[in-house]
Amino acid sequence: MSDILAAVTGDPLDPSTVDEFVWRSDAGAVVSFQGIVRDHDGGKGVVSLDYRAHPEAETFLRECCEEVARTTGLRVAAQHRVGSLTIGDLALIAAVAAPHRAEAFAACAELVEIIKARVPIWKRQHFTDGDSEWVGL
Repeated sequence: MSDILAAVTGDPLDPSTVDEFVWRSDAGAVVSFQGIVRDHDGGKGVVSLDYRAHPEAETFLRECCEEVARTTGLRVAAQHRVGSLTIGDLALIAAVAAPHRAEAFAACAELVEIIKARVPIWKRQHFTDGDSEWVGL
């Protein structure tokens, strides 16, 4: 069985999917991250986001998960949503299972940072004043 799960999808995300994937009986800790669409950015009100992905974004996401799994020896999972999202929607979920909490927290934080830096997914923020802007281009 693979030690990673990686997906880019237009479907709503379910955190239990990644948590259940990573957990095994030897894991005393499952740490997960949920990136949620918030109602503001940079002092401006946000009403929605549009996420667009490079055609090979899922390959990049898989490589990030594989790297963290390889360097830590842990099971990892991540999913990123694309398409139109509204306030409160989940945009990114990631999870790591480890025997102890410290290593699970560290590995999950590392996974999220690598994903944000390397996976070619861009968001367009739509503001309450009618303006919009691309982030990450």
